[in-house]
Amino acid sequence: MSVGKLFGKGIVSDNPVFRLLLGLCPVLATSTSVFNAIGMGVSVIFVLLCSNILVSSIRHFIPQKIRIPIYICIIATFVTIVDMVLAGFMPELHKSLGMFIKLIVVNCIILGRAEAFASRNNPFHAIIDALGMGIGFTLAMIAVATFREILGNGTWFGMPVLGTSFEPVLLMILSPGAFFTIGLITGFLNWLDHRKRIPHAVLNG
Repeated sequence: MSVGKLFGKGIVSDNPVFRLLLGLCPVLATSTSVFNAIGMGVSVIFVLLCSNILVSSIRHFIPQKIRIPIYICIIATFVTIVDMVLAGFMPELHKSLGMFIKLIVVNCIILGRAEAFASRNNPFHAIIDALGMGIGFTLAMIAVATFREILGNGTWFGMPVLGTSFEPVLLMILSPGAFFTIGLITGFLNWLDHRKRIPHAVLNG
């Protein structure tokens, strides 16, 4: 697989949120604002990138029977770094994200990429895979947060966009609003795929 396809896979065809439906816990909990979404997304990119590089670099030295505990220890190390950096330099964001920073340790996207890709490929390809998946996750977070923040608060990135007369839809800043938004976006993307396949099937038929 080419580098471009490997990178783009995580953003489009294998987007972890809208295609694979992985890592939904932080999406549901922290996508109430675009600011929180970017903070969580960048944190996941850092942990995913660092853990992929390290797992790929030492993959030949990891005993098969204890590989999962080793992966979790590696991921937990980088999550601790993120947690301490946010607590020290961005306390408001750290407070807003709360325990979901620590829960990155068990995020199935990161552990899944370590097991399914980084442990079987060289560090260069592991970096490309991590960037694609991490950016895809972050873009999905921003997309969900955009809908929820605009409809739930009337703001985008903390800035008013719908005027003072707008009545916020409080459902959108609650968990059901997140499920609703993810479902709509996923359904729309599936509909686009279906539309693309129909002309192709007609031509081949």
